[in-house]
Amino acid sequence: MNYRAIYIILLLFAFVTLLYSFTSENGYFTITPKDVELKIPKGFPKPVYDFKQNKITPQGFVLGRKLFYDPILSKDSSISCASCHQRFAAFAHIDHPISHGINGLFGKRNVPALQNLIWDNSFMWDGGVNNLEVQPINPITNPVEMNETLGHVIYKLQRNTEYADMFKQAFGTDKITSQQLLKALTQFIGLMVSDNSRFDKYLRHEDTLSQAEFHGFQVFKSHCANCHAGQLFTDNSYRNTGLKPDTALKDSGRAAITGLTDDYMKFKVPGLRNVAITYPYMHDGRFRNLKQVINHYSGGKLYGNYDQSINKDRGLSETDKADIIAFLNTLTDETFLHDRRFQDPNIYAVSSK
Repeated sequence: MNYRAIYIILLLFAFVTLLYSFTSENGYFTITPKDVELKIPKGFPKPVYDFKQNKITPQGFVLGRKLFYDPILSKDSSISCASCHQRFAAFAHIDHPISHGINGLFGKRNVPALQNLIWDNSFMWDGGVNNLEVQPINPITNPVEMNETLGHVIYKLQRNTEYADMFKQAFGTDKITSQQLLKALTQFIGLMVSDNSRFDKYLRHEDTLSQAEFHGFQVFKSHCANCHAGQLFTDNSYRNTGLKPDTALKDSGRAAITGLTDDYMKFKVPGLRNVAITYPYMHDGRFRNLKQVINHYSGGKLYGNYDQSINKDRGLSETDKADIIAFLNTLTDETFLHDRRFQDPNIYAVSSK
């Protein structure tokens, strides 16, 4: 063997060693009991979801994180939760107006952001799920998303020795159940709390708003806070916002759940935290940017039996519109977006410590 070959082997060995040092064992991904403490931000209401029956532990959280990023939950192992819920987009999906599932199949709704979920009393754009713990069942079993069954997911997990060990560490039993699967996922997504934007710092007197941002905040309170209320920027209601129905998608909204004519084209009011990076907008992703959204409410044509409160939002000036957007940008929470706890454990990273 010549010296060149030896040199190449040594380089490869060094590379592998370096790569291994950046795995989940290097401290960057280590989760401690302190990391999984649920802290209710000042001004936030009492959570709807109660962790008393699902105590958060480092082992349960890490298991939930692994499951969230693992395509094993889909029928053909091609789609994970993170495929649609992208971390850099506050766990929304900025690539497509509507969701994409296995075999390139299209859904019919925009992917919502995942944040502050324990304060939600219902989920999905139509409110078809009313408990955070069972929400993952919907995408897992949806034929155009993951198209899998819980039974087969459990079968695959039981045959995986790594998962068998992780479930035992998290729940103290060799038997893997769907309830454990859902509890682990809930521990992970339930801790996705966004509460440290510039606007939050302004409220805590730790930062200031520019003149445009402050004016935008005042206009927002007058014209938008009827629906986007409180610290979570949603009243969790369902509203018809006057959008023209998409004849291709044929989405009736809340009416598909309740069967009530009055609920036709009503969709859940989303929270607005990190809204500047969770485009496109509306239930079908029809608007590419915030300006288009505000133009719709301010002067766009309204269709159907729309919420009459929208009428007060008509006729905003161009300055008002620009300043509302400036304010909405202050809701971006960089701390949340870069929280190491929610990092994909399959991506090697250098510890920031």
